[in-house]
Amino acid sequence: MASVPNSGPATPPPPPVWDAQPVGAAQVAYGGFWIRVVAYIIDAILISLVLGVVTSIFGVRYMDMDDMSQIDPTVNLLSLAVAWLYFALMESSERGATVGKMAMGLRVVSNDGKRLSFMNATGRYFAKILSAIIFCIGYIMIAFTDRKRGLHDMIASTLVIKTR
Repeated sequence: MASVPNSGPATPPPPPVWDAQPVGAAQVAYGGFWIRVVAYIIDAILISLVLGVVTSIFGVRYMDMDDMSQIDPTVNLLSLAVAWLYFALMESSERGATVGKMAMGLRVVSNDGKRLSFMNATGRYFAKILSAIIFCIGYIMIAFTDRKRGLHDMIASTLVIKTR
């Protein structure tokens, strides 16, 4: 009886290396300002949908501009918590990107190309607040820096790279 090639016990292929680099001197492409704006818009829509569901489950009402006595600060805390967990968990995940960044072919990595830890992603998220409160100059910096880094990227030692 002839032996059939590859009829032995099948061994699964090794898992992919997360920070694998292509052979040769490949140039890294960075995610610029406008592509990151589009990614953020996608994320903002998704977060708004999630917040709508969460606030309706908990019975929290958004502000009523006609009756300012009905302001519930829980909405602000809930919004902060949902956005923080979304960005920190997604950017520290295996994919290293939020849904918007994945849709645009971007990934957030550390300065040396490694996957972010949850704490690093958390620091990056809260550094975005600083980028925003200084008249969004921290975000505008993305368009003018050599590796397309915003202030929050510099603070958290991260890069946003193109994956395709």
